[in-house]
Amino acid sequence: MMRTEAYTQPSQAFIRGLVQEGKKMKPSTEDEIAGKIHEVKGTIKQKVGQLTNNPDLEGEGIGEKIAGKVQKKIGQVEKVIEKP
Repeated sequence: MMRTEAYTQPSQAFIRGLVQEGKKMKPSTEDEIAGKIHEVKGTIKQKVGQLTNNPDLEGEGIGEKIAGKVQKKIGQVEKVIEKP
């Protein structure tokens, strides 16, 4: 579990790095991007777990992929709510 938390932080730093100075991304966009990153990471972990016959890693990947989908959906809902 500690490994997942350590890998979560760079994605947030990556998102902040995408933002140019003086411009700020909307929180909904940040959620969508972070969610997609987690989905991709989860898929990779799941496949590596399958290839190495490691059910723990596979399960961790499935969990991260689902969490990424939820986070991405939250960003999409926030965008709809933000519209006037």
